[in-house]
Amino acid sequence: MAIHLEGNHMRNLRLALAGLMGASVLTVVSLATGVAANASTPSLASCKASISSEEYTKGKLTVATDNPVYTPWFVNNKPTNGKGYESVVVYALANVLGVSKSDVKWVTEPFDSSYAPGPKSFDFDINEISYTPPRAKAVTFSTSYYDVQQSVVALKTDKIVKNHSPAQLKSYLYGDQIGTTGLAYINNYIKPTKPARVYNTLDQAVLALQTGQIDAIVIDTPTGQYMASSQIVNTKKKLVATQVGQFPSVGEHYGLLFTKSNPIVGCINAGIDALKTNGTLASLQKKWLGIYTSVPVIKP
Repeated sequence: MAIHLEGNHMRNLRLALAGLMGASVLTVVSLATGVAANASTPSLASCKASISSEEYTKGKLTVATDNPVYTPWFVNNKPTNGKGYESVVVYALANVLGVSKSDVKWVTEPFDSSYAPGPKSFDFDINEISYTPPRAKAVTFSTSYYDVQQSVVALKTDKIVKNHSPAQLKSYLYGDQIGTTGLAYINNYIKPTKPARVYNTLDQAVLALQTGQIDAIVIDTPTGQYMASSQIVNTKKKLVATQVGQFPSVGEHYGLLFTKSNPIVGCINAGIDALKTNGTLASLQKKWLGIYTSVPVIKP
């Protein structure tokens, strides 16, 4: 998932310009929490007894992701090694559902193919894929295994870096790519006094920031971290941007992706709920996604 941006398609340091168009860039959608799956959530006990009958390959939990995959979502491009947030989440999910590690099978699915309509040759895909209503018309999503937050990226010299109270945030000139969740956040939550400048591509928005035409860009936190730490440089190739802060979650999230109406989604949601309730997801995010969770939270 990839600047697999949504891929904001995001990401991740896939969140490389390629990523830069994925999780964060996705069709513009409502930032309010959406229902990711319609299936009711059964009990873990019933799932442990029934999940094998619902698997794509009986006796194996087949999990798809892209190739290559990147840190911190995976480590050393090896989904099977149980390192990196998404790899660990899969094995933790298998464990609570009574599926042994040896019965988890990984397959490759390109990010951009994952949410195309039609049958899938896997149980679910995990690849920083943002839930959106348009995508949910073609595939089914699980509940959230990672809530995506929007963040502010600006040049280190801009006054927004130190002056970003809710009232001050309204006074800046923002820019963003058309149809992104970042642009929707600017308009719906920050509500600046000057209309945001809208660009056809994220590259154009970044160039506008680099040349001082705008004060800031709003973009998902993983992509913003990549932009500030690796992408936005001056003519001497010196990094000149910073991630000012991130906003509280408003419902944008990554979900596991399934063939439309796949019955296994109910048990997968039961597993995700269990991992949330027992604190596992929070613990794993702290361990593997500290690069994102450590970004200070600011109010719009």
